[in-house]
Amino acid sequence: MSKAFTKEDSNSETDDSLEAQDTALPTGTKNYITPQGAEKLKSELRRLLNEERPALVNTIAWAASNGDRSENADYIYGKRRLREIDRRVGFLNKRLDAAEVIDPSQQKSDKVLFGATVKVQDEEDRTRTYRIVGIDETDIKAGKISWRSPIGKALLQHQAGDVVVVQTPRGEEELEIISISYVEIP
Repeated sequence: MSKAFTKEDSNSETDDSLEAQDTALPTGTKNYITPQGAEKLKSELRRLLNEERPALVNTIAWAASNGDRSENADYIYGKRRLREIDRRVGFLNKRLDAAEVIDPSQQKSDKVLFGATVKVQDEEDRTRTYRIVGIDETDIKAGKISWRSPIGKALLQHQAGDVVVVQTPRGEEELEIISISYVEIP
């Protein structure tokens, strides 16, 4: 059937695949995550299941009782939002099922591993600090980078004093590892 003859809402598979592409893990790869990151995902899941979804179901039931559903904005919006919540709940459940929680403060290594806080110096003598976290915890502004990111991949398994080459949009960049520590990541 041509896409021209389908409802806009029938694209839920497309929406799922877009979300999955943004944060996809290769098949068989573990979803490493810090305890704080796992708790954040669990908290979101609890909030969706225990607060947002039940309240929305009540709103939809009320809207449905008002009669004609075809022009009932509360009903139409509510059903759409309910599908979004259900997709997110499914996504969070999959992520948590595949999660392997690693506490950075328990890591003992002189190499960069998951959970490391790494201080680097670039070619222009600027110092930056990166925390190697899970793909669901990435926050560039806070210096939290995924272990699957280009910088994260380049740093992994190297030691202080090593120079790593990172492919960036501006070309190759060399980063010298100044220090590595394993502390709790806020």
